Amino acid sequence: MLAYLNQLEPNLRALWYIAIVVTLIFLVQTIMTFFGGDATDGTEADFDSNLEGDMPFQLFTFRNLINFLLGFAWSGITFYHQITSIWLLVLVSFLIGVVFMLVFVFILVQVSKLAEDNTFVYKETEGKTAEVYLKIPALKSGKVKLLIRIKEYMLELESYTKGDAIETRTLVIKTIQNYYL
Repeated sequence: MLAYLNQLEPNLRALWYIAIVVTLIFLVQTIMTFFGGDATDGTEADFDSNLEGDMPFQLFTFRNLINFLLGFAWSGITFYHQITSIWLLVLVSFLIGVVFMLVFVFILVQVSKLAEDNTFVYKETEGKTAEVYLKIPALKSGKVKLLIRIKEYMLELESYTKGDAIETRTLVIKTIQNYYL
């Protein structure tokens, strides 16, 4: 393989070296992604800068660089003999590399739209209607059970009342610390 690469023209040889290295890195990244070794999804910047904003992603990441170089190197190899001008070849390869990178960013943004935060926040129960699951005794400060729907989930919460007993299957309104009729 090395003997073959040494026989090539210098520009084509450089494209092959870039393509081989970048492809190996891409394969490692892909394997790590499928087996959980990749803790990030390409949304953090790989350098210290002030690029904060409303964007759900960072454009300058190692993964985006690899995607750009994949498109650049392999399109350069593919079109090397069809495009005789080296400057035109570099321009076409650069544009294809940008397209590779933008397609990856588009896919990343679409996948990030599927994310859902299912963290239970106790304050979200305030003002919601709940159903008494176990009877709440009058003036009792013991543990009793309520059923309440939050974010499409039915939750069982502990509560008490500062008044009359509340029978099972009664609907109540959640306040900050208590449940009332």
